[in-house]
Amino acid sequence: MFTVIEKTVLAMSFLRIVSGGIEIFAALLMIKFNAVEKALLINSSLALIGPLILLSTTTIGLIGIVEKVSLLKMVWVFAGVACILYGVKQ
Repeated sequence: MFTVIEKTVLAMSFLRIVSGGIEIFAALLMIKFNAVEKALLINSSLALIGPLILLSTTTIGLIGIVEKVSLLKMVWVFAGVACILYGVKQ
């Protein structure tokens, strides 16, 4: 009857909720300031936060499955994350 939520899933989802809250807050700031220059500054700040959240959630997830996944597969996951970060680098 009751569902038990894993701590790892809870931590990952909490980080994503915080990230979404930051995004909404940034959008509200853009509307409040009503200036393109300030909106670009706020948007640039979000570009720093996004990769940190991505790395944090990925790291938490990998720690949660460390016993179930081989070292080679973990290297592939980290390589994939590195490629994503390299691809979106400005």
